[in-house]
Amino acid sequence: MMKRARSEVSIRSGQVEFVKVNTDAWKWRDVYRWLLGLRWPQFAAFVASLYVGLNVFFAALYSLQQNSIAGSPGGHWFFDCFFFSVQTLATVGYGHMYPQTLYGHVVSTVEIMTGIFLLAVMTGLIFVRFSRPIARVVFSKSIVIAPLNGEPTLMVRIGNENHHSMVEAEFRIMFSRDEPLLEGGDFRYFYHLKLQFDRLTIFPAALTLRHTIDEKSPLFGVTSESLQASRVLFFVSVVGIDPVIAAAVQTQKDYTWRDIQFGKRFVEIYTDHGGGRLTVDYGRIHETEPADLLDVRQAAVRPTGHRPPANSATGN
Repeated sequence: MMKRARSEVSIRSGQVEFVKVNTDAWKWRDVYRWLLGLRWPQFAAFVASLYVGLNVFFAALYSLQQNSIAGSPGGHWFFDCFFFSVQTLATVGYGHMYPQTLYGHVVSTVEIMTGIFLLAVMTGLIFVRFSRPIARVVFSKSIVIAPLNGEPTLMVRIGNENHHSMVEAEFRIMFSRDEPLLEGGDFRYFYHLKLQFDRLTIFPAALTLRHTIDEKSPLFGVTSESLQASRVLFFVSVVGIDPVIAAAVQTQKDYTWRDIQFGKRFVEIYTDHGGGRLTVDYGRIHETEPADLLDVRQAAVRPTGHRPPANSATGN
């Protein structure tokens, strides 16, 4: 017996869309995740539509029997049924209209049970949406590759937009590209890029993640053309703990070869006012400037053991 074809499921991860075919259909539990994944305007529109739809449905049931509701002012029977349904669904009665037949009592009983269940579900959903922690991290719009201390370095800037520090923060950059196989064809490989620092005890503001492109790096010798030809993707993730509610938070962003800028570096966004006071300009977090080749030559003649303070508080 031939199985019925299942519908496609589309999942978007950053700039990449995955279309799943021949997979299991949606489960009831998926509705919960779908509701939590909606934006607040979408969630509010869904709740309003559901509320109006339920009242229209029960109003239609009441209207099937002309005398099911007592105290109706008359003239607009369906509207009377609709607003009686609004009162019943919210379990709020004003004492003027009430069910007077067995049919009306049965419908109102079902509606009251529906209202109690709906109120409990919506209260839980709203509480979860308000209480869940969110990692408000801004990522630079581009990744830059420029000399740093005489070595080509991949850099991406991130900033903590919460008004409190993230603690035990961990940073990762994954690199993916197509590579040819000896048997023919291409295969997509994934690499973890080694960062100059990949964790901070406290992540208060903004910093720049750096990966040195040396002979051991999978990016050694890459060009803009080779990145495009191998359809590269970069995945940057941040995982930490929100100290206010002591819960783990995470966020991520992906980049394509179009987002890579060679010969650029991020502008300085920190201003030191002395006395331990620093100003961080989040309005310039995406800005870049051309790399100064003169500085590169000067850096190249520095002693081999010299390295910039990569684990400094700013990370810039």
